[in-house]
Amino acid sequence: MDHFSYKNGVYHAEDVAIPDIAKAVGTPFYCYSSATLEHHYKVFSQAFSDVDAKICFAVKSNDNLAVLATFARLGAGADVVSGGEIRRARKAGIKGENIVFSGVGKTAEEMSYALDEGISQFNVESEPELLLLNDVAISKSKVARIAIRVNPDVDPKTHAKISTGQKESKFGISMVHALPVYRLANSLSGIDVQGVSVHIGSQLTTLEPFSQAFSRLRNFVNDLRSEDIIVTTLDLGGGLGITYGKEQPPLPEFYAEIVKRETKDLGIKLLFEPGRVLVGNAGIMVTKVIYVKQGENRIFVIADAAMNDLIRPTLYDAYHEIISIIPPSGDTPTELVDVVGPVCETGDIFAEQRLMKIPKTDDLIAFRSAGAYGAVMAGTYNSRLLIPEVMVRGDKFSIVRERQTYEELLGRDKLPEWL
Repeated sequence: MDHFSYKNGVYHAEDVAIPDIAKAVGTPFYCYSSATLEHHYKVFSQAFSDVDAKICFAVKSNDNLAVLATFARLGAGADVVSGGEIRRARKAGIKGENIVFSGVGKTAEEMSYALDEGISQFNVESEPELLLLNDVAISKSKVARIAIRVNPDVDPKTHAKISTGQKESKFGISMVHALPVYRLANSLSGIDVQGVSVHIGSQLTTLEPFSQAFSRLRNFVNDLRSEDIIVTTLDLGGGLGITYGKEQPPLPEFYAEIVKRETKDLGIKLLFEPGRVLVGNAGIMVTKVIYVKQGENRIFVIADAAMNDLIRPTLYDAYHEIISIIPPSGDTPTELVDVVGPVCETGDIFAEQRLMKIPKTDDLIAFRSAGAYGAVMAGTYNSRLLIPEVMVRGDKFSIVRERQTYEELLGRDKLPEWL
């Protein structure tokens, strides 16, 4: 469910007409719906209202402060993967005690900062990381609360580049080899072992991989307890998919049934790291058609947005539904077209041979389901400016990240003295 729809023949975000935003901020831009963010969070959290659970939004999916603050006010914590994301979460009003620090490459500096902020848990992903964290904690006369991310070797049946739970993955420690690492962690004076963590991938549209992973995790927790290694938290990650096209992912309530079935006898606090499922369908990217080009055997719709603004189609061959902000008239021809951007790369393609009514120059089109891994993955390739982000609430909208200026873009470069 989302709060984007046509009203009187014009596409709206809640009660704001998209052309009104385009007139105010220019194109391209991202637009987020507050009502959709709040709805998705409440649906997910209510699915676990009868158990001891904490939802830590995955900041990597959308790091806009307004998005983070929206979730913070609903009671969310944050799942972070860098020192910068800790700073974003804290600035958005999320307390350190509600922050979980994941990621395979934490530096000593990031560990030190996280300890100063009093974060809830480090999700440790290797033995060298564990030893470094112990040293950093001791040097600060602190104790780091940890879970170890175990890899259950479960195929999530999702795209290879967002699959994280198989033995070939760089993430976590194989469940087969994790017990000795827990023994080591339990012996270190700068470490407080409190949990187990797992995350098998993103955009899962079936429940069976979760069921397999959580069942193996339950058995592993019991193995730890049999050795008097006491774990009180179970971080089950995120990964629940959304609808981009024809997918029919399970609802959070059915996901919750699997979780509760596999953890009901453990008497343990649950942590979740949802990202895409909360923000994916809460955002769109709006762009303007620059040209419609008739090629030798293809029609190209050239937009003013490009792969640097929304890289998912190029990076993952990802599908985004493309809609016209004001639908073309009924007699507009419907053709197979390639929707592309201006970047000087053949791979700058949003959609290849997509059947749609051919838009005209200056028409506005939008890519739906762009709230996750959209703006947060944007760059400035071809010296293109980072585009603005807008948030809507009811009949109001606000710019929540301004369009980059050329002065800002060029200002980071410094000429050496010999030039």
